[in-house]
Formats: sequence, C-alpha cells, structure tokens
Amino acid sequence: MEYTKKSLRELGIQELKKIATSGHKQEKERKLYQKLFQSDEWKHAHVIGLTISNEIEVATKPIIEVAWKEKKTVLVPKTGPNRQMKFFQVDGTTKFEKTKFGVFEPISDRFFAPDNIDLLLVPGLVYHPLGYRIGFGGGYYDRYLANYNNQTCSLVFQEQLNDQWVPESFDKKIQQLFIDQ
Repeated sequence: MEYTKKSLRELGIQELKKIATSGHKQEKERKLYQKLFQSDEWKHAHVIGLTISNEIEVATKPIIEVAWKEKKTVLVPKTGPNRQMKFFQVDGTTKFEKTKFGVFEPISDRFFAPDNIDLLLVPGLVYHPLGYRIGFGGGYYDRYLANYNNQTCSLVFQEQLNDQWVPESFDKKIQQLFIDQ
C-alpha cells in the first residue's frame, strides 16, 4: 500500500508524539547522538547547520552544546520570501524569535552561504530507507538542498522509517541516515 505525503506526515507526527511521551525518547536520542558524534561527517565538519527542534523531534540543543564545546560554528536557518531559507551563525548570546509556524529562528546577521556549511542536519517526519524524507510540508529544505553540495545527514528514530511511498523528482536524498537501532 502506498501512502500520500499528507497521510505520511500525519503518521510521522503521531509516531513522534508517541516517542516523546514513551519515556524512551532520551535513550533513543543518546544512541543517535553517539552515532553522529562518532561519524566522519561530524569529525570533519567545522560548520554545522541545524534547526532548533520542537518537543517531539530529536532534541538539537545537546548537539549544539557539543558543537560549541568542540569549537564548531553552529548555524540555524531563517525563512524568507518564496519559501527560501538562509543559515545564520548562533552562539550562546543569540536571541531567537518564534515564527507563526512555531519554529525558533535566530536574530542574527551572520549569514553563511551554502558552500560554507560543511554538514547539514536535515529534519524530517518520515524517512525512506533510501535516504529520502518527508518534512513538515513547506518545501524549504528541498529548495535549499537543490543548491547545497556538501554533507547531509538526518537523525532518525526507527519508527520514522517507511518505504511505502515513492519519492518525487524534487525530493532530495539525504546522504547519511543515523538510525537508533
């Protein structure tokens, strides 16, 4: 049976909510962090781009803290017109504002071009085992990834894996899925 992206998004949100309330989320995240921090992608990256997670997603605050401890530059996206996204440097003093979508974006003017980002941690709701993802539906990451040529990875709970859909031509493949198994 093939699902629609809309139904998969709903399914993905349900799965993430179950994980968030299961009492096992931190243990699952610990496994993902361990895989990320031991990876060559992480070790070789000096500039990391990632989002500020919401309560049901894999928590990104611990990743940011490790990155700063390791003297890596951390970037967080801001959205703009035409569903475009740009990444800006953040540090411990950066202020954030909550968008109408409930996403925290930095108040920062330290812009980084895509070519200057070594590793992009791409969020998603559902992941195809081949590396494709379904996000929240705005298309921001697919547009950004069309012009991004460096390393990409995602931190994936095994419950988010689903091969019952066919990626579309504009869907961009994530190079490395770190799965909590």
